[in-house]
Amino acid sequence: MGSCSCAPALPGQHSVTVGRSSSLIIRFLRTVLCALFLLPALAGAQDWNYRVRPGDTLWDLGAAYLKPSVGWQQLQQHNRIDNPYRLPPGELLRFPIGWLRVEPAPARVLAVRGQVELSAADGSSNRAVRAGEELHIGDAIQTKADSSITLEFADASRLQLREYSRLRLDQLSRYGRTGMVDTRLRLQQGRASNRVTPARGPASRYIIDAPTATSSVRGTVFRVSAGDDAQAGATEVLEGKVQVGNPHGQRLVHPGQASRSAGSGTAPEAVSGLLPAPHLRADSTRLGALPAQLAWEPVTGADHYRVEVVQAATPEILLFAATTTDTGLAIGELPPGALRLLLRAVDAQGVEGLDASEDFLLGDQPPPPLTISPVQGQTVNSDRPRFHWSQAPGASSSVLQVADEPQFLQPLREQSTGSTDLRLGEPLPPGQYYWRIASRDGQGHQGRYGQALALQLSDEPVDPALQPPEAIDGELTLRWQAGSDGQRYRVQVDRRGDFSAPLLDTTVDEPQVSFKRPWRGTLHIRVQYIDDDGHAGPFSPAQQVKLPCRLCYGAGGGVLLLWLLL
Repeated sequence: MGSCSCAPALPGQHSVTVGRSSSLIIRFLRTVLCALFLLPALAGAQDWNYRVRPGDTLWDLGAAYLKPSVGWQQLQQHNRIDNPYRLPPGELLRFPIGWLRVEPAPARVLAVRGQVELSAADGSSNRAVRAGEELHIGDAIQTKADSSITLEFADASRLQLREYSRLRLDQLSRYGRTGMVDTRLRLQQGRASNRVTPARGPASRYIIDAPTATSSVRGTVFRVSAGDDAQAGATEVLEGKVQVGNPHGQRLVHPGQASRSAGSGTAPEAVSGLLPAPHLRADSTRLGALPAQLAWEPVTGADHYRVEVVQAATPEILLFAATTTDTGLAIGELPPGALRLLLRAVDAQGVEGLDASEDFLLGDQPPPPLTISPVQGQTVNSDRPRFHWSQAPGASSSVLQVADEPQFLQPLREQSTGSTDLRLGEPLPPGQYYWRIASRDGQGHQGRYGQALALQLSDEPVDPALQPPEAIDGELTLRWQAGSDGQRYRVQVDRRGDFSAPLLDTTVDEPQVSFKRPWRGTLHIRVQYIDDDGHAGPFSPAQQVKLPCRLCYGAGGGVLLLWLLL
């Protein structure tokens, strides 16, 4: 390697006489140039250390850790080993970083909640991400509403990507079996929580690039937000330290602190303390059964609050998440198991504070009942539909929810009953809805909800499909389409069609009625279906029967009725 002379000229050497200030500038520039010249040598000289174990040989170690282009003889020379056949156990061997084998290290998908889409680096069409699959360099993932994904990297570091977020995997590699990994991620939108394994060597990296700043760590727990037009990006540190920077400046963020980054054209702001963890109210918090109830004291400076439930053993796997401006929340559905509640205050700039954390065990509550009706996608001609389900083992009552979206973020109706059928207490306008059922045991503990079923409500009355009437022995008989089991029928027959003074107004158990045959004219007929609980649907549109005049005088012969539909 060439040399760099950074010393001033010696007496007798040719020199140029300059002023004192110019001389200082020249010395400074020469020092900087010298340092820049030496940087590649310094980086190349960085070593990873390996402690020799009994039975190790240079051949085996070279094959396990070195690039194919680097021979074990170079390792012998670098460590000044006289006898390559004897490696004393406990001795340190130095492996230059540049000589180490570098391999791809795909990320593994630990868990997926909701809708998460993958844009693969190979250009294949976008698709849903599946738990257990591997992601590679260049892949990008995007989460939708009420969704999250948890990734695990080669060194067991984990990242949780939250709702409305987009992340690109820029670098996923490892240095053979050294335990050192190079993980570089680009958070393009949204938020990510990170738990990073402590670095296992000088080449280990875990870097998240956001639009306004880069966060670099070597073992810590922290959160990063990309920011948007309304809010600055932020790095919030819970454990360890994080270096946050961009071309305009650097900040070292300690535990309990955050650094905001307003834009790529400005340096990260000075660090500030995170909002304190909220204090849960013991008198109003109940976590061991569903619905889980929690309440907390307000936090000064909080704009709203973030509530999460995660797996206690793997807190990076998100099971439930919600934001609220209130100081209380009810959680109606959670899986059984050892769970952990996380609650934090969020300021007006979107910076999230320290977590209030509480572990709890949620037993396997009564299972959801089996739904009977309405079936998936059924259209119901009623503004107050009726629901039927089975009795689940161990259940003493049930809870029905109806919403206009399948996630049930804001249910429109919620009713409880001790039976296995229920009619909505309040009407709903026509439209697309979803319904689901949960069970409760005798102590009021509620289990998880069953699968949500789509339901279409219509204000169109039921078409009775009236059949042509029959006239026999002076009586006129009307028949129509039968309804559900237990339904009764109200039928009205009118001369004028306004049904203000019907010729016939009766309720029958069977889908037919007989009455004395009128002599002539036009009859208007309509039918109403009545459920066994007394709920009556709307009358069907009126249909007409015209009685020909020859019926008025004919004696004997067959009777012919003309059946016309409006």
